[in-house]
Amino acid sequence: MDPKKIVQRALEVGQVVPAFNIPHLPMVKPIAEAVQDENSVAMIQVARLEWEKFESESLERVAEEYAKFEKPGFTLLHLDHVPVIDEDHLEVDYLPIIRRAIKAGFQSVMVDASRLSLEGNILATRAVADEAHPFGVPVEAELGAVMGHETEQTAIPYEEIFAKKLGFTTVEDATRFVRESGCDWLSVAVGSVHGAIAANMLDRKKPAAKLDVERIADLRKALDIPLVLHGGSGIENDAILAGIRAGIAKINVGTELRQPYERAIRERGDVGYARECVYLRCRELIRDFLRTAGDADLLIPRRN
Repeated sequence: MDPKKIVQRALEVGQVVPAFNIPHLPMVKPIAEAVQDENSVAMIQVARLEWEKFESESLERVAEEYAKFEKPGFTLLHLDHVPVIDEDHLEVDYLPIIRRAIKAGFQSVMVDASRLSLEGNILATRAVADEAHPFGVPVEAELGAVMGHETEQTAIPYEEIFAKKLGFTTVEDATRFVRESGCDWLSVAVGSVHGAIAANMLDRKKPAAKLDVERIADLRKALDIPLVLHGGSGIENDAILAGIRAGIAKINVGTELRQPYERAIRERGDVGYARECVYLRCRELIRDFLRTAGDADLLIPRRN
């Protein structure tokens, strides 16, 4: 399957491709099975922080695990957040990670240079596009400040951030960024919140987030590439569906599956039980929250 064509198709028909994060390796199997059993199409993805701070071990181990449980025609393998400046505000040698991912068989990659200036973000994303595009690998980038991936929580209340649109992606910056960076998909800051990684926040419910649907629609109108929403957990269902209608074509979901897995491990210490919890929750998210059950036939019309 061609991830670029599939995400573009989702945009054209007003649907979305879910992307489920893998902070723990055993989560690959139940997510892949849930996607297939709901006749959906979804990405299984891992971010650098998930092998640095959780238990996905490495991008190569995730690729190996994915190869065991891949569901052709239903699942795709994506490399999520490879930061240029990470959540601890340290510089990352990001291009070798991108090269490793391409070699390991990841079908698309994401570079996050959003902590840099607009010019720095463009240059870093362009460098990744130059590495990935010769292999037919699409590149996702991020523009704006999506809250959450910090070792310390922001002191600014969420309601103030949303009201003042602090760090939100602007149409002006996005237009220039897409034109000059070479990215294929753009993650935009429109009100969502990344899953927390601060140790004292891992088990807490994410703050209720909203989406600036009007900003999404304006960005969609101005740009010729699909938009991505990070931090899909914790947003009201009606807002998610409105965001999809406005132009979101890929949505990342992490906390909604990580917390049930970790809770099950704490309660029973049984990976099989934890996998079952993830499987059931993933099916529920696909069917009732994102409403992408049955989308495989829509996004891949000529599937056998």
